[in-house]
Amino acid sequence: MKLIILDRDGVINHDSDQYIKSPEEWKPIAGSPEAIARLNQWGYRVVVATNQSGIGRGLFEMDTLNAIHEKMLRAVSHVGGKVDAIFFCPHTNGDDCDCRKPKPGMLEEIATRYNIDLSEVPVVGDSLRDLQAAVAVGAQPILVLTGKGPKTHADPALPVHALIFEDLAAVAAHLTK
Repeated sequence: MKLIILDRDGVINHDSDQYIKSPEEWKPIAGSPEAIARLNQWGYRVVVATNQSGIGRGLFEMDTLNAIHEKMLRAVSHVGGKVDAIFFCPHTNGDDCDCRKPKPGMLEEIATRYNIDLSEVPVVGDSLRDLQAAVAVGAQPILVLTGKGPKTHADPALPVHALIFEDLAAVAAHLTK
């Protein structure tokens, strides 16, 4: 089975320092839904792994997060793609959880659910914590230069073996060539 793990905000959709708190605020990055469809066509199962501390901060409720994800799933489906699963961490930085990236808990849960070794599985993110979580489980960290990507690219802590691409569409083109 071919699996790819994507962060959400800054990879699939435009990010906001004020958080994405409603379906109206969720706006896809151009080419991202099509990139997911292309990955599907090449046999990839696409899983989203996203920190959603807005829940823990009380900025929005679970029904709102579900509505945001429904909008994302519809946008991907509209172009012939499919997201197989969405994993999320609702906790804040102050909570002592194992699932909030950069900790590997969420990715380990994906590995367990899909009964797959994550070594060499591409994990695409725009922030250092996405890439650190990938490294922690032996996955292939991939940085996109959308969202927080340009800032992350300049970070000296960037994993040296991280692959770097302009956006999710460029990742999909690389993985399916």
